[in-house]
Amino acid sequence: MTYCVAMCLSDGLVFASDSRTNAGVDHIATFKKLHVFSRHADRVLVLQSAGNLATTQSVISLLSARIQAEQEPNLMQAHSMYDAATLVGQTLQEVVQRDSRAQQNGSTVNFGCNLLLGGQIHGEPHRLFHIYPEGNFIEATQDTPYFQIGESKYGKPIIDRVLRQDTPLEQAMCCALVSIDSTLRSNLSVGMPLDVMLYRANSFDASGQRRITEDDPWFSTIRKAWSEGLQNTFRQLPPFAL
Repeated sequence: MTYCVAMCLSDGLVFASDSRTNAGVDHIATFKKLHVFSRHADRVLVLQSAGNLATTQSVISLLSARIQAEQEPNLMQAHSMYDAATLVGQTLQEVVQRDSRAQQNGSTVNFGCNLLLGGQIHGEPHRLFHIYPEGNFIEATQDTPYFQIGESKYGKPIIDRVLRQDTPLEQAMCCALVSIDSTLRSNLSVGMPLDVMLYRANSFDASGQRRITEDDPWFSTIRKAWSEGLQNTFRQLPPFAL
């Protein structure tokens, strides 16, 4: 399992992903789930994935290979974020159909995955899409400025209480990481390290990436402050009375 969250706000975009793909008593696998495609002063595209690992790796490999080979269409040729989302959805559908046909009859393997695509292409505002296993997608709006994929239920209440369209990006990143921390505490299928990215609107700068490990001092401070804050607030609640 996994947990990824992406936010589309007035000032830009925030992305955060864990890196665990399998959990058990004798096997834990770690793979990066946040991938960036960029071209200086023209576009920054960020893709997050949750679901069948073979499918997601195939999609990323195909998208990257087609850029390198300048094969049409590819993400560097997309004229809009909508076109980019359409291309990613078509690539996902292509991989799922190919692998499904290759499987023997009666197989119960689920080849599907969910993808989040956010970013900005020169000439239009930054945008965020949730792409489904069938290849279709929806776009984030002012009413729903964020998407989650994977193990989302533990972190959703936190985001719903905190996030607004005008939330500053730095605060939104803290919100995303607190959301992930709550998920880490409740589900072993989500795990460290975390990959995060903060993108400021109209910057076309992909340098705001960071990997957060278990011993990261800033993340440790955030986790401690949130935990202690919750406990202090709980102790201040009025007592139950019959």
